[in-house]
Amino acid sequence: MQPDTRISLERIEGYIEGFWWILPNLGIALVASGVFLVAAGIARRAVLRVFKRRSRPDLAIMLAGAARWAVIGLGFLVVATIIFPSISPANLLSTLGIGSIAIGFAFKDILQNWLAGLLILLRQPFRQGDQIVVGKHEGTVEHIEARATLIKTYDGRRVIIPNSAVYTDAVTVNTAFPLRRSQYDVGIGYSDDIDHACDVILAAIRDVEGVAEDPGPEAFAWEIASSSINIRVRWWTHSKRSEVVRTQGRVVRAMKRALTEAEIDLPFATNVVLLHDQTDEADGDRRRQREGWPAGDNPPSPRHLNEVTVEGESDRAPAESRPSSRRRS
Repeated sequence: MQPDTRISLERIEGYIEGFWWILPNLGIALVASGVFLVAAGIARRAVLRVFKRRSRPDLAIMLAGAARWAVIGLGFLVVATIIFPSISPANLLSTLGIGSIAIGFAFKDILQNWLAGLLILLRQPFRQGDQIVVGKHEGTVEHIEARATLIKTYDGRRVIIPNSAVYTDAVTVNTAFPLRRSQYDVGIGYSDDIDHACDVILAAIRDVEGVAEDPGPEAFAWEIASSSINIRVRWWTHSKRSEVVRTQGRVVRAMKRALTEAEIDLPFATNVVLLHDQTDEADGDRRRQREGWPAGDNPPSPRHLNEVTVEGESDRAPAESRPSSRRRS
């Protein structure tokens, strides 16, 4: 027991002596840590100031955070070499290199979204305040953060889309240009004059609030539909969604009023139902099975549809006493 006790005491004394030897290094390391923390804050504020002057707040926040953590990481390396002089920066870098591979696999999605967000902010395919369509989502861009892009939908909801999905998917930027074209199809009667109807429509919508003068509106025959001649009307408005919707409402109202005053027909959809008597002589061999009745040696006799009568429940004859008749609509 005595030799073991002596060895334990010697180890404790060695730890105490080592601590006293390393104590000055600890003081220097604390001072260095404070310096690097202050430097990290200064670097963050400097990056924020530079990019906010360029009206790029989202990029400023992302790069400011990256600069801050880069300075803190550098400070960690310096402090580690101060506390443990036997460890060289090369050994630390090699250790961090091996560890970064494991960290990369563990935080693959986070790093991917961060890099995608950085590329979006650098290339600026859209900016904060733009109205975009990403997949099934459409709305106004609120912020582009390190992990995701925040979109406010037109009905007042927030959609958080990962930056990697935004960067790799097709994005429609509705407000990329000042003006945006809208269109609407209106039907007129077959007997109405197409050129006259187009002139009436153009005269009605030129003075509508929100319709741009250049390029001007246009109207032309587009389709011969089942119950109408469809005229396609196109006009340009401000690209904001609110202006597009309000202007389209004004345009439709103006077209309806103008066409009604010009006595141009606005037909509604018409369905034609044809009744075909399955007992026509032209159907061939009436004893064979066909759509309407089964096969048999005693088929129903042909008769015109005008001869078919519908009896009431009270005076309806027995089924076997009246001829069989099938109709198809």
